[in-house]
Amino acid sequence: MRLVPNPPGKIISGEIRLGGEDIVKKSEADMRKIRGQKISMIFQDPMTSLNPVIPVGDQIAEVILLHEKLTAAQALKKAEGMLMKVGIQPERAKEYPHQFSGGMRQRVVIAIALACNPELLIADEPTTALDVTIQAQVMLLMKNLKNEFNTSMIMITHDLGIVAEICDKVAIMYAGNIVEYAEKRELFKNPKHPYTIGLFNSLPDIKKDAENLKPIKGLMPDPMDLPAGCPFHPRCDMAKPECSRSTPQNVAISGNHDVRCLLFNGR
Repeated sequence: MRLVPNPPGKIISGEIRLGGEDIVKKSEADMRKIRGQKISMIFQDPMTSLNPVIPVGDQIAEVILLHEKLTAAQALKKAEGMLMKVGIQPERAKEYPHQFSGGMRQRVVIAIALACNPELLIADEPTTALDVTIQAQVMLLMKNLKNEFNTSMIMITHDLGIVAEICDKVAIMYAGNIVEYAEKRELFKNPKHPYTIGLFNSLPDIKKDAENLKPIKGLMPDPMDLPAGCPFHPRCDMAKPECSRSTPQNVAISGNHDVRCLLFNGR
């Protein structure tokens, strides 16, 4: 989305390719055309994602007016239609964010994100601020709308239950790097990276009778001061001496399963 605050953050290298184009090289004017139309984002906290002094219908209509050649009245009508799609009565379009519950606000954010039928939807921990029953409702809504609008989705989450329910492919990240990537079924049945295995071991399993979970030892490293070699080696039960010296490279275990670990470098 190119929304990294500057200062303190900036992109110093790499590419972000969308439809064959590197959007890192795009100007801010070009990015304004891309945001909302080609890529949309659902942010983590619905309480702060909306403008508190503008009616929710106008906030949905704003993105529609930016990207589509419609009158203000037509955009508002389409905004009311989007509210209906996310389960909110259209007459509530005149109401303000403080008049909605957390789950309803997240529905409004979803309506804004999908208003112009983007190619890609990025959902950043979209249910973190919601209680469990509302989480389930919002996730089901997102799943259905993703299929209805034929939109690709990147789901950023720490909840492997959401991953199991929503995702097709999974990238496990540690200290800013993808350490394992696979089809969902393959990853859940055959995790390879010690960190991925640790994540699954730290989850309760209804089928197993265990008194204690097995957490990953230690703490996450400081991103500004990562250890030498593999960043995970100080916490890894399978670490070898070379893990503290050599940075692991990506290894393809099978056609759709990659892992970044020195244990697999001979393959």
